[in-house]
Amino acid sequence: MGAALLVLGSVVSVQTGQAFGKQLFAAAGPGGVVVLRLVFAAIVLLAIHRPALPSWRNLPPVLGFGAAIAGMNLIYPALGFLPMGVASALQLLGPLTVAVATARRARDVGFALVAAFGVWLFHSPSGTTLPAAGVAFALLSAASMGGYLVLSRKVGASVPDGSMLAFAVTVAAVLALPFGVTAPVWRPSLLLAGFGVAVLSAVIPYSLDLAALRRVPARTVAVLESLEAAVAGVAGALVLGERLPFVAWAGIACVTASAAAAGRAATRNL
Repeated sequence: MGAALLVLGSVVSVQTGQAFGKQLFAAAGPGGVVVLRLVFAAIVLLAIHRPALPSWRNLPPVLGFGAAIAGMNLIYPALGFLPMGVASALQLLGPLTVAVATARRARDVGFALVAAFGVWLFHSPSGTTLPAAGVAFALLSAASMGGYLVLSRKVGASVPDGSMLAFAVTVAAVLALPFGVTAPVWRPSLLLAGFGVAVLSAVIPYSLDLAALRRVPARTVAVLESLEAAVAGVAGALVLGERLPFVAWAGIACVTASAAAAGRAATRNL
């Protein structure tokens, strides 16, 4: 499967799972949803890969990878304040920074800048002040997402299977536990819903990202993941009933065009 299709599958899966996760806020709160997501994802990945303990050489990148995954989950507290599309657009600043910082050709910078313009259009200011707490959580998640892309490629290159991913998600689950341990997550129906969110928003996309990053540079995946802004807008509308103005859909067109161009370039470079 091509890298562009792998990233597209990751984007659709993570945003759909995120929308369903936001639906659980009333029952479990953002912290509870994060704990359910990461704990179940760690269990599934450990069961699939049954990894041996990482070597001392691999331990630092795995711990860093796990910390980045934990930080990315700050998007869930952000969703408590912001619509999905707004939070996702802010989170994309991390991957876009990676794309620009690691670019080697003017074309790569161009893809990133067009995507950044699309993100700006997607949620350009219209007289509404965004909650500061939501923006702060989304930007911290953005920084973590940038680190996730870089570390995911490094970990994936050093270990060909998904064993290090399983350990990294386990590290992230341990780091998240204190923030959701008191949440009322023990009802069977909520546990089942949390398992579904974990598979959709963590197990599938993290695995697809790792596979894509073995094929193309982090900067290419970073630009392709700009599609998250578009998919978040659609998922928010379909699952949560969130509505976007016309200017937001103009931004979606820019982001989609940039991601499609990057996908064609990545295919030619394989």
